[in-house]
Amino acid sequence: MTDGDARRLEVAERRLAQARADARALAQHNDKLNATLRDARGQLVALREQVAALALPPQQFGVVLGLPEAGLADVHVGGRLLRAAVAPEVVDVERLDVGARVLVNEAHVAVAVVDHPPAGEIVRVRERLDATTALVAGTNDEEVVVTLASSLRHADLTPGQSLLADRRALVAWASVERTDVEELTLEEVPDVSWADIGGLDDQIAQVRDAVELPFRHRDLFIEFGLAAPKGVLLYGPPGCGKTLVAKAVANSAGSSFLNIKGPELLNKYVGETERQIRLTFARAREVAEAGRPVIVFFDEMDSLFRTRGSGVSSDVESTIVPQLLAEIDGVESLANVIVIGATNREDLIDPAILRPGRLDVKIRLDRPGRAGAAEILGLSLTGATPWNGAEADAAGGAGVLRASVIADAVDDLYARTEQNQFVEVTYASGQREVLYVGDFTSGAMLANIAARAKKTAIKELLEGGERGVRRAHVLAAVRDEVAQNEDLPNTTNPEDWAKLSGRRGERIVFMRTLAGGSQGGIRALDG
Repeated sequence: MTDGDARRLEVAERRLAQARADARALAQHNDKLNATLRDARGQLVALREQVAALALPPQQFGVVLGLPEAGLADVHVGGRLLRAAVAPEVVDVERLDVGARVLVNEAHVAVAVVDHPPAGEIVRVRERLDATTALVAGTNDEEVVVTLASSLRHADLTPGQSLLADRRALVAWASVERTDVEELTLEEVPDVSWADIGGLDDQIAQVRDAVELPFRHRDLFIEFGLAAPKGVLLYGPPGCGKTLVAKAVANSAGSSFLNIKGPELLNKYVGETERQIRLTFARAREVAEAGRPVIVFFDEMDSLFRTRGSGVSSDVESTIVPQLLAEIDGVESLANVIVIGATNREDLIDPAILRPGRLDVKIRLDRPGRAGAAEILGLSLTGATPWNGAEADAAGGAGVLRASVIADAVDDLYARTEQNQFVEVTYASGQREVLYVGDFTSGAMLANIAARAKKTAIKELLEGGERGVRRAHVLAAVRDEVAQNEDLPNTTNPEDWAKLSGRRGERIVFMRTLAGGSQGGIRALDG
């Protein structure tokens, strides 16, 4: 092979290698083009599907009212009642029942079963008519008859129960657990007995005559033609045992106790407070039908049932008071139900509630005297209280020490001394009167004194001191409690203060604080 042939062969080989490289590059470029074309084809398909979906007419939600035969459903859609076909591809056939929510396409075919929304219109059961229908009331107390969904037909629906419903389709599909009245009531019997209350023997006897006798001796009342009282009003200054007495009534009578807190029952929405009063008495009647007495206790009654047209508050009482009156002596019987009201301001309660035949038994729970205060202190400072051993031995025993300490504490509280001067009041006639600490002592105050003494004894023990309650602990607690309450007469309305404190008589126009024997400046107060 000549040199020329060798050069030509070398050039040919280089051209072949270059051609092969170009072929590989073209193949790679072709692969990229193919991938790009596949991606573009996929995007075109997706866009075509989106365009097709956007072009579809909207589907409507409907509520199933009936299933006349297989493959058909009576559906309420947009205010119309349709007998629609059920698409074969509906997979949730077991969910396709009365009250179910379905999607209906443009051909009026039910194509899917969907869940109900968690929100909806609330209606309240007035009466269960039969297995499939119920009489309900809406927000404006407008009554309608609704069809019950299959899930509700075997439920125990009671008057006042809340349901989720479609008012246009007249179908109720779910029960709503409302806690409003449940939070205001306490149905278990309170663990308070008459032995836990001191200083109110006369009042307790009146309450037991009014409440326990009719419940415990119903046959005798029927024989003598005597009706049980419908209600009892417990009134008096704060901290004197009104709520304790009501709890003891429920305990002694073995009754259910519905505790209605007045301020919590008030609702800013029109008709809501009246509705909750109706539900409370409906529950009371339901429990009483089983033969068990029911106590409906309204605490702070003056906050709910103020005198109508007095101008003291808004006009909300113009509907709340009649609602209570209708429940107490309306056409529906209140057998085995007694209403007990407690208030510090009985003068604010509407007179129609307090007339005979309603809250016809009125019992004043006044501040304790010396004997009552000793009895109340004895309930807190009992024989089981750890008394100081050295003082007990010196006194002749823990029982002797206890009696002596209680007597000294009562003497300290009720002494008519300069140290115990509390407030000087001036009446409209110009007459003045000095009131002492003992004039404002309450059961709650006495319980606080005992608690202070015990806490001081515990702190001394933890600091390495002697064990047990000593006389000095109790007497110091008396002074501390008096000092804590000495600013209470400082109010801008002496007349209201006098009524709240339980004072009766002439109108007070001026007050001067004298607590601890120190005379503050005279404050001229508007009467």
